[in-house]
Amino acid sequence: MLLTRIKGPRDLDRLSQEELTQLAAEIRSFLVDAVSKTGGHLGPNLGVVELTIALHRVFESPKDKVLFDTGHQAYVHKLLTGRQDFAGLRTKNGLSGYPSRAESDHDVIENSHASTVLGWADGLAKANEVLGREDHHVAAVIGDGALTGGMAWEALNNIAAAKDRPLVIVVNDNERSYGPTIGGLANHLATLRTTDGYERFLARGKELLERTPVVGKPLFETLHGAKKGLKDFIAPQGMFEDLGLKYIGPIDGHDIEALESALQRAKRFSGPVIVHCLTQKGRGYTPALEHEADRFHAVGVIHPDTGLPVKTAAASWTSVFADEMVKIGHERADIVGITAAMLHPVGLNEFAEAFPDRIYDVGIAEQHGATSAAGLATGGVHPVFAVYATFLNRAFDQVLMDVALHKCGVTFVLDRAGVTGDDGASHNGMWDMSILQVVPGLRLAAPRDAEQLRAQLREAVEVKDAPTVVRFSKGVVGPAVPAVGRIGGMDVLRAPGAEVTRPDVLLVSVGALAPMCLEIADLLDKQGISTTVVDPRWVKPVDEALAPLADRHRVVVTVEDNGRAGGVGSAVSQALRDAGVDVPLRDFGIPQRFLDHALRKEILAEIGLTAPDIARQVTGLVAKLDGRYDSEPAATVD
Repeated sequence: MLLTRIKGPRDLDRLSQEELTQLAAEIRSFLVDAVSKTGGHLGPNLGVVELTIALHRVFESPKDKVLFDTGHQAYVHKLLTGRQDFAGLRTKNGLSGYPSRAESDHDVIENSHASTVLGWADGLAKANEVLGREDHHVAAVIGDGALTGGMAWEALNNIAAAKDRPLVIVVNDNERSYGPTIGGLANHLATLRTTDGYERFLARGKELLERTPVVGKPLFETLHGAKKGLKDFIAPQGMFEDLGLKYIGPIDGHDIEALESALQRAKRFSGPVIVHCLTQKGRGYTPALEHEADRFHAVGVIHPDTGLPVKTAAASWTSVFADEMVKIGHERADIVGITAAMLHPVGLNEFAEAFPDRIYDVGIAEQHGATSAAGLATGGVHPVFAVYATFLNRAFDQVLMDVALHKCGVTFVLDRAGVTGDDGASHNGMWDMSILQVVPGLRLAAPRDAEQLRAQLREAVEVKDAPTVVRFSKGVVGPAVPAVGRIGGMDVLRAPGAEVTRPDVLLVSVGALAPMCLEIADLLDKQGISTTVVDPRWVKPVDEALAPLADRHRVVVTVEDNGRAGGVGSAVSQALRDAGVDVPLRDFGIPQRFLDHALRKEILAEIGLTAPDIARQVTGLVAKLDGRYDSEPAATVD
């Protein structure tokens, strides 16, 4: 087996073209077998097998920097750089699902947010120039979907300005990000795909003219001199060349020999070059090719022969949102949906099917999506922008200055909030409740179960004069958590007996952590510690009833699936100080560090965000208060 002989990229140099074709087939077989057992990004990697082989034959990684935008298509890169143990892919202590500097010197970018690679490449190429490293090269792979992001075009504008600074941009054009790529850029690339290539035309013309005596060579030179107009006529890639970028392609992204030839030409060129490669997402695996939604962009554990899930999926938070959006859409003609190239992952596909004229896919452009939503709201409709929690970070300025400042009624629905786990540091949605705390007028809901998600989504879209946010977790939605009472706008999930005049602990439960908070209360009760558990439902602004309620307890504890810095705990602490309520407060949440990939439950255990861990610390705090409660005032515990 050829694959087992590949310990590093230079091992590829010894292989013939026939052997490279065999290696590509072995890699596809390996990926289907390995990823079907662990889950992961299958379709994107099946599509870049030949392209990755060619890149590593032409460029000398790690001296040359080979960069992957987003990085979910880096499995082949891992295999060719000596990492062939995929048994623990995306699990604790196993391979990351994205490039990882901790794994290999061949990995450069860990951030799995899209459209960033060209900025990285621009900086690395500039560093080579400053340090005189003329024998170092930079090759950046970016998908046609990622090219819809504004950051990519900001970088292209800068890259094109330096016509003598070498840099190779490989456009991996498979017509998709998650689903099919949309927009003006997609239309332009489609034109390039379906037009006979200029390079092929020019080569044929040269061959014919050079056979023509006397006039042949001068005529060819005239033809070559007029290449800009001819290119626009034969293969209209003028958009790239108007920016000052040399263009090569389109190239068959599954022809290793053609890819190597194009990449070698690009590598020799003394300025920025775009190599446009046509690839097929899910290549070589029939179930992926037949999966129209996303060509198996990401899969769970599946049967390798059929591509069908091994286990039947339970109802997810996303599916609950998807169902309720359709219901609201039938009731209100002013509701529209917005997605940033993730129609299916965020659950807006059902809304799109029901209301095809009321859905907008803006591409991988969260900033534009937020400002466009402000325009939609100003125009008289109510947009619901569904996006992963971690990706809303990219649109913070637009949320603040375009939506909130203008008091626009826009609802942001944040999927994958909190610890998501197996996709690693950049996919944990642990920042949203912190960064959104500073936005004036914004209202933020954290539903604890499916019923509350439905109710709070409806409450959110009723707000016409401010941005609203509804955030929920990744995966299966838990059982219903009924309320036993209501104080202000807060649900009471557990209350001590009437005989308790001043309960020990007020436990503020945020979102999907409600079952764990009830478990904490049970553990405290066994220690003789009385506990009231409340769900604020809307965590921003802090409910006015919270401070008086806190004043009737000895200790306040907040538990949230968000970073501790500036999160709900901080907001509650500020509200208590503003109200003159001086009780000890302890906030539990995610520490402000980048978390390695692992199962969600493993990460929660690692950071101490479990019922036994929290109950143990709260018990210690109450015991400490009992020891000094009558002799000195209680100090706030941060």
